[in-house]
Amino acid sequence: MTGPVPDLADLPDGITGLRCVDHIAVATRSIADAHRLYGGVLGGRFMNGGDYAGTGIRTLQLRLAGGMKVELLQPTDPSSYLAAYLEKRGEGLHHVTLLFDDVERAIGAFSSQGYELVDVDLRRPAWREAYVRPRSAFGTLLQLVDSTVRWDVPVPGITAQQVLAGDVVWDEETELPRLRGG
Repeated sequence: MTGPVPDLADLPDGITGLRCVDHIAVATRSIADAHRLYGGVLGGRFMNGGDYAGTGIRTLQLRLAGGMKVELLQPTDPSSYLAAYLEKRGEGLHHVTLLFDDVERAIGAFSSQGYELVDVDLRRPAWREAYVRPRSAFGTLLQLVDSTVRWDVPVPGITAQQVLAGDVVWDEETELPRLRGG
């Protein structure tokens, strides 16, 4: 973003319809290792997770005390974008996910202020998203989303142990995790 800094008094509250920071995502080489910290030492409660078909990525999401969620990301395929990311940047913060009332409105607000958006995907009502490039957001990858699914409650019948074992996949139709083959 270039140009003069807008006067904050000129920006109305809620210009983008931000509901909350849904979660932060941490890129790891091993979710099991990271789970010992975030699920063990920090006491995170399992929410959901699984393997994303065709991406070579496994996720595990935990809710920490106070309601903050952390999503742990691990490559399952050495040719995945996440494996390349880890090779180049190492483990650590990957992105911050912001939940909006209407992601299209948020996209418009960010674009109108000069922020560079990429990977806009509005096809799936359960998870519509766009990303603000890190170079446009002070070094942080921002994921802008809206959703028809409640992500603040655990998915019944799915456990962290099943996710860690690779027994859970994200269902492409429902956008929810399910047991592999189920």
